[in-house]
Amino acid sequence: SMVWNYNMCHQHSIHLSSTATLRPYLNAVRATLQAALCLENFSSQVVERHNKPEVEVRSSKELLLQPVIISRNDKEKVLIEGSINSVRVSIAVKQADEIEKILCHKFMRFMMMRAENFFILRRKPVEGYDISFLITNFHTEQMYKHKLVDFVIHFMEEIDKEISEMKLSVNARARIVAEEFLKNVSCFSIFFILFILHLF
Repeated sequence: SMVWNYNMCHQHSIHLSSTATLRPYLNAVRATLQAALCLENFSSQVVERHNKPEVEVRSSKELLLQPVIISRNDKEKVLIEGSINSVRVSIAVKQADEIEKILCHKFMRFMMMRAENFFILRRKPVEGYDISFLITNFHTEQMYKHKLVDFVIHFMEEIDKEISEMKLSVNARARIVAEEFLKNVSCFSIFFILFILHLF
């Protein structure tokens, strides 16, 4: 099993080779999430009778764990921020070109507008990342921890496939449009040449 030390003074960054397969990357995320999801009900030390996710309000430093970054390469990484009663998971999705950037932005915006249907999805991602999840002790009390971890891992597995499929679909439609345009241009050119010849 893989155990990461959260008690260092500086933020850790676990780098995996860009040639590594997706599986070791996901395994590292899974192990870190399983370690971070040891949550308990904890009332605010600042405001009486308030129970807020400490990873969000950040009112008491002693209740926060050291953030961990797991990166597959420069463009694919996961930030896991833990606390006594909540964990925030932020994901940066691979975007190789402008088309993938647009598709990723549209897809994430579509999901975040429906955040209430996903329970743990934040409406706004952490800066520098494409999407963020917030898991609190109430979620782990009402749902199975391993199922929550499975959901995040499954999302990471599927998002690349979804964007790749959308990109293929966009390229196919663009190719058809371009072919039709060229056909029309060719026909117009022929008619134009015949018209010029007719004038002379």
